[in-house]
Amino acid sequence: MGQAGCKGLCLSLFDYKTEKYVIAKNKKVGLLYRLLQASILAYLVVWVFLIKKGYQDVDTSLQSAVITKVKGVAFTNTSDLGQRIWDVADYVIPAQGENVFFVVTNLIVTPNQRQNVCAENEGIPDGACSKDSDCHAGEAVTAGNGVKTGRCLRRENLARGTCEIFAWCPLETSSRPEEPFLKEAEDFTIFIKNHIRFPKFNFSNNVMDVKDRSFLKSCHFGPKNHYCPIFRLGSVIRWAGSDFQDIALEGGVIGINIEWNCDLDKAASECHPHYSFSRLDNKLSKSVSSGYNFRFARYYRDAAGVEFRTLMKAYGIRFDVMVNGKGAFFCDLVLIYLIKKREFYRDKKYEEVRGLEDSSQEAEDEASGLGLSEQLTSGPGLLGMPEQQELQEPPEAKRGSSSQKGNGSVCPQLLEPHST
Repeated sequence: MGQAGCKGLCLSLFDYKTEKYVIAKNKKVGLLYRLLQASILAYLVVWVFLIKKGYQDVDTSLQSAVITKVKGVAFTNTSDLGQRIWDVADYVIPAQGENVFFVVTNLIVTPNQRQNVCAENEGIPDGACSKDSDCHAGEAVTAGNGVKTGRCLRRENLARGTCEIFAWCPLETSSRPEEPFLKEAEDFTIFIKNHIRFPKFNFSNNVMDVKDRSFLKSCHFGPKNHYCPIFRLGSVIRWAGSDFQDIALEGGVIGINIEWNCDLDKAASECHPHYSFSRLDNKLSKSVSSGYNFRFARYYRDAAGVEFRTLMKAYGIRFDVMVNGKGAFFCDLVLIYLIKKREFYRDKKYEEVRGLEDSSQEAEDEASGLGLSEQLTSGPGLLGMPEQQELQEPPEAKRGSSSQKGNGSVCPQLLEPHST
């Protein structure tokens, strides 16, 4: 680049450019342009504002607590256990009533197990043998039930057998009932207490917020009653797309989803949960590990002080209660931008920033012995000011009092009151 080129480039840095508009007197082009403008405006008004409610502030950081209670009684009469009544303390695990709980519906009971020697179950590869040298003493059987003693036990004249093991004998039986052990479980009821809070708006609610307390003593959730928190167990299984008899035999996992999508511009009583149900495990899979089960034991001692136990393999239904949702709120926008006293409320909303500087100065004054003439409670509320400090409006701005409960906002004072 020559000297002239560099000089021209430097001079071009000081050029000023402005846009030139050309007005085309063409009806087709003009109509297309206005249609494009109208489409964008319609998108903003209909989709963003009316459907998606883009004018609202949204809080998705839902805080939730779930407490569950199962009720129901079952009666069984078996050769292993005799006549027995099963109540909630027997078939619900854990007993604390958490958001994940298990209801026993089927059992394989192996009573009177004692620590002794017996033959390992057939069908376990590491427990098979043809001579004693195949069973190394002190070696645990892989995927088996005990520790090898060094002996190979063969039935009659068979060439192969199983290793003798030291274990809880007799070993667990592999047979399973052809129908659910606790078939009455279909009529058990599940009571779900759910407390939620949207911290951004200081709004709280729960499924127990009903005026008629006797309502909970007789109601059941169903198509005609969407707000009752008491569910029939068999109905939940059916709504999840499964059959109780099938899932009760081998077990499974059911999800109960509680959705809170609340428009907090409305009354707190309009914020209701919505329930949905689904089968979470793969019910179509027929693998060895299909279903849901685990083992537990109850231990005893005989008159001689020797320990023995009753082993139970429990099949049942695991329930996972999942809570999510969002709360949408309009009042901040109204307070700060739309009403007459918006400058007053805007100053109050952003008072917290200045409050940090003031608190530092107050701390210095107190340390130097000046003291404080006034103490304010710390902790920002919904509008960024201390919750205990009363919001003092100019006299002409005060009118009425808020009737909305729970969202901690003064907006309802300035809007049309809700009918209650």
